[in-house]
Amino acid sequence: MGKPILLHICCAPCSIASLKVFKENGFELFGFFFNPNIHPYREFVRRKETLHRFLEEEKIPFFIEDDYLLEDFLRMVVNREKERCTYCYRLRLDAAARFAAEKGLNCFSTTLLISPYQKHEKIKEIGEEMAAKYGISFTYRDLRPFFRESMRMARERGMYMQGYCGCIFSEKERYEKKAQNKQS
Repeated sequence: MGKPILLHICCAPCSIASLKVFKENGFELFGFFFNPNIHPYREFVRRKETLHRFLEEEKIPFFIEDDYLLEDFLRMVVNREKERCTYCYRLRLDAAARFAAEKGLNCFSTTLLISPYQKHEKIKEIGEEMAAKYGISFTYRDLRPFFRESMRMARERGMYMQGYCGCIFSEKERYEKKAQNKQS
C-alpha cells in the first residue's frame, strides 16, 4: 500500500491521467468530488455521474458531495468576476483539505493541476494554505504534460467531455469566443 492521498476531482476526463500519475508515484488514492462552481444543474449532474461510473470501474474509493451549492459559489464570486478562479479554488480546496483531515488522510491534491487553463501558482498557494489550516500536506504535481493524453483516453472510453471549466462565467466566455471567431 502506498501513501494515502485525497484527490479532489473536478471531472472524470481530468482524473484519468491524474490518477495514473499519482498511482505511479506510490499513492493510495481516495477520490473527492466537490464542485459547486459547475453550472447549470444538469451539467453538475452529468459530470458527477460520469465520474461516479469511472471511479467505480477503476475501484477507487471516493466521496461525492451531492448537494448542489449554487448559492454558496455565487455569493463568493458576485462582483468579483475577475478573481472568481481564486475564490473557486479556495472554496473547493478548503472542502477537500477539511474532508481529508476529518478522514485521517494526511495529504491531498487536485486534478485541477492537469489543466493548462488553470492558474497553477494560485492553486498551489491555496492548496498549501489549506493544508496548513487543517494540519495536513498539499501535494503539488504539474500534471499539464498529461492533459492531452487524459482527454484522448476519455474520448476512447466514450466519456462525457465538457467544453468549459464549469462556472457560468467560463461558459459565457466559451460561447463569446466562438461567436467572435465566427465573425472574424
